[in-house]
Amino acid sequence: MTPIDLAAAEVDTPKLGRKRDHTRDPEILAAALDVLAETGYDRMTIDMVATRAKAGKATLYRRWASKAELVIDAVACMKNAGIDMANLPDTGTLRGDLVANIKPHSIQDGDRKIHVMAGLMSMISCEPGLADAVQSAIVEPRARVNRLLLQRAIDRGEIPADCDMEKLSLLVASMAMYRTMVQRKTANREFLISVIDELLLPAVGLRP
Repeated sequence: MTPIDLAAAEVDTPKLGRKRDHTRDPEILAAALDVLAETGYDRMTIDMVATRAKAGKATLYRRWASKAELVIDAVACMKNAGIDMANLPDTGTLRGDLVANIKPHSIQDGDRKIHVMAGLMSMISCEPGLADAVQSAIVEPRARVNRLLLQRAIDRGEIPADCDMEKLSLLVASMAMYRTMVQRKTANREFLISVIDELLLPAVGLRP
């Protein structure tokens, strides 16, 4: 092959671009959630996330074209975090299961999710993708656990089969959100048990 042919081959051969490195994505998404919970969506910037994650801004912009895309991915990564559906408490009573499911890590996880949701409130109504991400990652996992515990109670004849499972599955989490976001108080173990005993159990005809 002549020098001219070699030069032509170099021009015609496409050069492969550098593969994107996704190994740091979990750190970046965790940093995005932290910033979101602290500042809210409106004040949050990709620069803030890059600083928190100790990553270059260019790295984030290559991976996420906008702040909304970054936040949607970050919220989505929370889905099912800390929830082991195969090993939920099974004490033989609805109250026992619900109370046994209140563990320190679940309280911390729930509190973080509430603060993330609070940070998103200004944009949820305007950005359908965010609303779907919040429903899928923050609301639905906890509701799914409660639906399973309620279904167990129905199957063993402890509570009526016609109880409104959908509303009841959201009751404790909704009260925790109200307490945290509106009343600015902590949704601690004592509060969560009081909601179970004073609201949820009476709603299905049980006494605590």
